[in-house]
Amino acid sequence: MRKTCLLLLALPLMGLQAQDYKVRSFCWERVEVTSALDATPSQEAAAIVAPYKAKVDSIMAPPLGLSRVAMSAGRPESLLGNWAADVMIEGGTATGLKPADMGLINVGGLRNNMPEGIVRRGDIMLISPFENSLVVLEMKGSDLLELMRNIAAVKGEGVSSSVRMEITENGELLSCTIDGKAIDPHRIYTVATIDYLAEGNDKMYALKKAVKRHDIGFLARDVMMEYVLKHRVINSKIEGRIVVK
Repeated sequence: MRKTCLLLLALPLMGLQAQDYKVRSFCWERVEVTSALDATPSQEAAAIVAPYKAKVDSIMAPPLGLSRVAMSAGRPESLLGNWAADVMIEGGTATGLKPADMGLINVGGLRNNMPEGIVRRGDIMLISPFENSLVVLEMKGSDLLELMRNIAAVKGEGVSSSVRMEITENGELLSCTIDGKAIDPHRIYTVATIDYLAEGNDKMYALKKAVKRHDIGFLARDVMMEYVLKHRVINSKIEGRIVVK
């Protein structure tokens, strides 16, 4: 961190314009941010923070279940991406819909790692800190094929266990299947994902072509929490869902 000091000409406060400021001198020093800065914490500051810390801890600390492995997000395939995409499918059934043909989550939306061992409420909130809500989209097979090309172009996203894709190193789609079958361009498929992606963000342009949208009404992080509470012990594996050839 750089500590910067500026000395400005003293000017009247009334009616100042940006060009009225002139820098007379400039100095800086480098401050290394380490635990040494906490060697003598301010008791006064700690007292101010204490009630807020207690409130946050009461929200973040409750345990939900256990994870057999530590999970992180990445491309083309990752433990956390696989788990989160599968969660989208189960969450999509909350309002009585059938399980979606495919689950999809963006790697960029998974902002922290899943710890091995105890999974707390706060862990899920750090993984999914945004106000993203779960949706199920109905798409023509021809548009789903375009979605697969979108996923290949960004070198992979989190996809459910129903998906198998082969892509090239430069992001071209070589092959893809849903539940072991080639995608029928004339059939209607369902995709469980988040509203952020449903709007075509993160280059998932094909999702905007959905012929019907079902808003499930739950935040993605709440769906993840409910999944851990329900299953108690969670796991994930690399299964070859997206393979670079």
